[in-house]
Amino acid sequence: MLKSSLLLVLWTAVHGFQPMRTVVPSSSSLFMTTKENDTKQDIRVGVIGMGRIGLVHLEAITKAPGVRPVIVSNPTVSKAEAAAKQYNVPRFTDNAMDVITDPEVDAVWICSPSQYHAEQIKACAANKKHVFCEKPIATELDETVEAINACNEAGVKLMIGLQRRFDQNFRRVEQAIRKSEVGEPIMIKLCSRDPAPPPYSYVKGGGGIFADMAVHDLDMSRFLAGSDPIDILAIGSCHIDKSITDLPGSEKYDTASCLVRYPNGVQAMIDVCRQSSFGYDQRAEVLGTKGMIQTDNVYPNTAKIFKPDFTGNADMPFDFFLSRYNEAYVTETIAFCESLVNDTPVPCTGEDGLVALIMAIAADKSAAENRWVSFREIVEQVYCSSPTQCELLSQSELFPAGFRPSGDAKSLLVPNVDEQKKAQANGFRAAFSKIFG
Repeated sequence: MLKSSLLLVLWTAVHGFQPMRTVVPSSSSLFMTTKENDTKQDIRVGVIGMGRIGLVHLEAITKAPGVRPVIVSNPTVSKAEAAAKQYNVPRFTDNAMDVITDPEVDAVWICSPSQYHAEQIKACAANKKHVFCEKPIATELDETVEAINACNEAGVKLMIGLQRRFDQNFRRVEQAIRKSEVGEPIMIKLCSRDPAPPPYSYVKGGGGIFADMAVHDLDMSRFLAGSDPIDILAIGSCHIDKSITDLPGSEKYDTASCLVRYPNGVQAMIDVCRQSSFGYDQRAEVLGTKGMIQTDNVYPNTAKIFKPDFTGNADMPFDFFLSRYNEAYVTETIAFCESLVNDTPVPCTGEDGLVALIMAIAADKSAAENRWVSFREIVEQVYCSSPTQCELLSQSELFPAGFRPSGDAKSLLVPNVDEQKKAQANGFRAAFSKIFG
């Protein structure tokens, strides 16, 4: 009895409240329990955007255990209706807010155009909905910080769709590094080349080749390096579609290269191009102190053909991103579903999305100014009067009083829900150990 009383005091000291017999977290309806049994209900989800990506995620959701889609939306309501009928979703709408405010929805997949992401993430946080969002979180750095912190303050999970982290080829390379199969990494090489350039209308206003294309490779270099980058040197040029040369900044480039420095002298070299005549060219290589590991392109099959004038793969590599990365999109969706069902940390956090954007902005600045750019320079541009009220100093007429720049992206963010739970658990264990030895 004494030990039980001490445990109650200890719990209250760590958590700030007394536990009830049946606990339902106020920030989530994921784990609904009753006094009669301890079974978990399905996680009910909604999907915003029934374009190609939205349909890929919706199909994966219908196959994931423990989750159930209950509503989908699309501005062209006929697309939402067709998707709802195809995947047996009970409700559909033309308004994203209907999904976000739906009382039955526990988590929302945001697959809408990029310019809507930040506000929809904030709305989800305000309505206590967990969020999966396709990259980017936002097109501006200050809006990105605000959106992440809105989720962190609300105590909801936020996962960012950087799908290459879930590609089986890239994951095998990362596994080799973590298991020291090739020794300590020395050099990382990544290339990303699209089958054909996008139309002028896509490139214009898209943020440039570093933000809308190379960002995946920049993130992958950090994923493989296993640490935050230090600085970057980037260049760009135009070789394919000369019509884009009148666009501003890195929008006028269809080809670019980056050199990224990581701690311990690790180097990452990245090249991207908007055209590859033979299909998607997506490869990775890591040189280590004891060996090397590299990936090849992905083909529809492994068949080889042997003729007098040709020997090689019978078919070309995949030439459409959904074909090339279909399995990765499905895997990342299932990973978030598992995080929701089991209440475990998400594998690709808001912080990961923030750092990827910082890397892209730094690459853009490097190419424009023809110099090495420290990632610290980019982080220091952000001023936040509160976690969810931020601005860029370059856009402010007045320098904030008492402003102390931060060079670390993580310091711009309040702890996310999983970090908060870990801190509470560690505090409980420390206090328990102190009392009971």
